[in-house]
Amino acid sequence: MKYLILLSILVLSACTTTSDVTSNQPSTDVMRLIEQTELNAPDGIRGTFQFSIKASGVERKVVYLNTELDYRDRRSITVALHPKTIAAFTKKYGSSPEAYFINKNIEVTGKAKQMKIWFISNGKRTEKYYFQTHIRVNSINQIRVLS
Repeated sequence: MKYLILLSILVLSACTTTSDVTSNQPSTDVMRLIEQTELNAPDGIRGTFQFSIKASGVERKVVYLNTELDYRDRRSITVALHPKTIAAFTKKYGSSPEAYFINKNIEVTGKAKQMKIWFISNGKRTEKYYFQTHIRVNSINQIRVLS
């Protein structure tokens, strides 16, 4: 009797399905990633993420790639390219990353982290701030175009 129960458990467990941890989703669930970075602040979440880039900007020699047209949008993820990465990218592809990545789907590997962004007034930091989710890219090997 014990063997019959054990055998039926084994047979039934073989019939169950498991979720695919490495699914090939076309893009990362942005809101879920933002929630995870909030929950894991200040540490962040390491991984490989896929996004569609809609806008870009340059500030203090850093290129920012954004998943929304308005970088302040709550739903936006920002991919920050280090100046050395920008130089390597421009040398390899002959184009500036702030123009090259617009309207492309990318895969980026790194740490998604919640960043506090302070409002500036008259050149000085105010007491007001908001949060953005950033992924810093320090090597050209961390980012690639999917389509």
